[in-house]
Amino acid sequence: APKTYVKTAESGGRRAQARMRKVSERQPLNAAAFPVPRGQVYVIVERCKGCDFCIEFCPRDVLEQSEGINSRGYHYPVVAEGKGDECADCQFCTLVCPEFAIYTDEPAATAR
Repeated sequence: APKTYVKTAESGGRRAQARMRKVSERQPLNAAAFPVPRGQVYVIVERCKGCDFCIEFCPRDVLEQSEGINSRGYHYPVVAEGKGDECADCQFCTLVCPEFAIYTDEPAATAR
């Protein structure tokens, strides 16, 4: 689990020194009963016009601009390396895309 820190100020004469203290991550007691939603991002590359709204407004910073370009010459979004499991399926990228070029869906259930 990632460590979370909070800045605190303690007076030290004329200056206040900023110190970091560890803050425990809050977890609900019944976390197992409510799994964190996950999503899969799908991009329709040829519809994308490279506005980057989806990249800028993603609350989890899952998307980044690709190196590749579509047939219109625009860089399209891709899932950032190492962030494939970070999408919360909030569908905000779907809402802000003016070209309807991106959407999310729940990932397919894995076979047991």
